[in-house]
This record gives sequence, structure tokens and C-alpha cells, in this order.
Amino acid sequence: MELEFKVKDNQFFNVKEIIKSQFQISDRLLVKLKREKRIFLNGKPVYVTEKVKIGDVIKLDMNFDEASDNIVPTKMDLNIIFKDDYFLVINKPAGIPVHPSCNHYENSLSNGVKYYFNSIGLNKKIRPVNRLDKDTSGIVIFAKHEYIQEMLVRQMKNNTFKKEYIAILDGNLNKTKGTINAPISRKAGSIMEREISEDGETAISHFELIKNFENYCAVKYTLETGRTHQLRVHSKYIGHSILGDTLYGTASDLISRQALHAQKVTFIHPITKKSLTLEAPLPQDIQNLIRI
Repeated sequence: MELEFKVKDNQFFNVKEIIKSQFQISDRLLVKLKREKRIFLNGKPVYVTEKVKIGDVIKLDMNFDEASDNIVPTKMDLNIIFKDDYFLVINKPAGIPVHPSCNHYENSLSNGVKYYFNSIGLNKKIRPVNRLDKDTSGIVIFAKHEYIQEMLVRQMKNNTFKKEYIAILDGNLNKTKGTINAPISRKAGSIMEREISEDGETAISHFELIKNFENYCAVKYTLETGRTHQLRVHSKYIGHSILGDTLYGTASDLISRQALHAQKVTFIHPITKKSLTLEAPLPQDIQNLIRI
């Protein structure tokens, strides 16, 4: 992967100014590019203090290998819904975590992506851009370059990266749409559970009722923030826990996991600068509930 910029006026003093303003490179990545001697001015490697003039071409070459030895490659049937030179988008099934752990050392989604990267000769670290709980299904994006990860995470922080979820909630809603604005923090004494707290981080979720059924309902959630367990905590907060969520609600005879699916994302492609919308079809267990 390479980034290139041609100087067209006198607003820039040196190479570093262009790197920071035009490419928005983080200081951490800039250090790596300098160490690997991957910064070029008119085809020649240079220091970032090198002065520039009109007509100069600055190029950043990010085609260097990275070790990812901490993740074991595992052959896996990945449901790939989009791929290009910059990222890989997978429709994650429920029951598989995104990251390896003591209990899932070789069977996380990252293990499968590591095997896939090896198969195409891509020697890069495994970088999930977004994260889903083990029993939540749907879209997970893996960046093929550190720069791509940085740019997409920046869009998330700027609220230009849109995420939509489909959830099945316990009980019926009496409103067709609304907004839940309730801060979330880690629950005291727990490493996993979250709760609503005045001292928590801002958390905002927008919901739209799809349909009320006999004793549950289907809703579309749009996230404005991305806190851990945000939709699960917010659903509990409004008195309608996600169906099957045993951490924030109760088990259900209708589904064997929390009925939550990351269905759709919309963001600006970091390289083409065009809007990109990706969707992951609903898994069968949630389809069965909505069709009843």
C-alpha cells in the first residue's frame, strides 16, 4: 500500500507538514515509517524535515512485513462479504469471539483471518476495526494496514462511521422510535458487566420499531457511540432486555443466545474517499423470530 501527494502550492514547509495534514498519519505510524525508511521525496528516501517546493511528490510506502506470531492460524470457513486491498469484511456467526483468549486460543475469528492472510501472502498484524461480543453476529471489519485501521477508527470517533443493528427485545414497545441517552460504566466488582451510571461515558443509541409480536419485538438500533455492551445495557435500561441475553436479562426458549445482529455499516473508504455501505444478512435464528 502506498500513499502519494503532489505539492501544488507554497502552503507546506517540509515533508512532515504534508504527512500530518494530507495523510493524517499518527505519530506511532510515522515513527515506523521513519524507522523502515519508507518516506520518499521525488523517489528518494528522506528525513521528514526535508523542505518541499511546488511539483515535489511525497510518497509513503507501507508495504513492509509485520509479525503476528501471537495469533495461531486456523483454517476456517469465513463468510466474507467484502474485500479489497485495504480491508476484509466478515459476517461473523454467533458463538465465536473476535479475539483469541485462554478459552478460545485457536478458534477465534482472528485465528481464521490469520490463516486467510497467510494464504494470500499478506504478512500483516491482525487488526479488527470494530468488535462484537462472542454471541452477537454480524459485520466485523479487519484492516489490512495500520493506516486503514487508524482512518476508520477516526471516523468512528467523529461519528461519520454509521452502524446499524437488528435486535429482538423482550416484550412490546409502545413507541415507534426514540433515543436512549444514558452513560455507561463498568459495574463495580465485575470485569465484564456494565451498567448505567452518572459517572459513566456518554452512550447514545437510536431505535426504531420494526414490529411488535406477541411477547417480543424486533427493532433497528443505530449507534451514535460505541461503548462496550452498549445495546445490551440500553435495552435493559428501557425495560426490554435483548431476548436470550443471560447477562442483562434471562434465557429464552426462542433463541439460544442474545438476539443481536450487526447488520449494516456505512463509512467513507479511506483511499477512494467514496461512501461505502455493507450489509450482512440476518442469521437463521433471528430470521425465524421475525417470520413467526
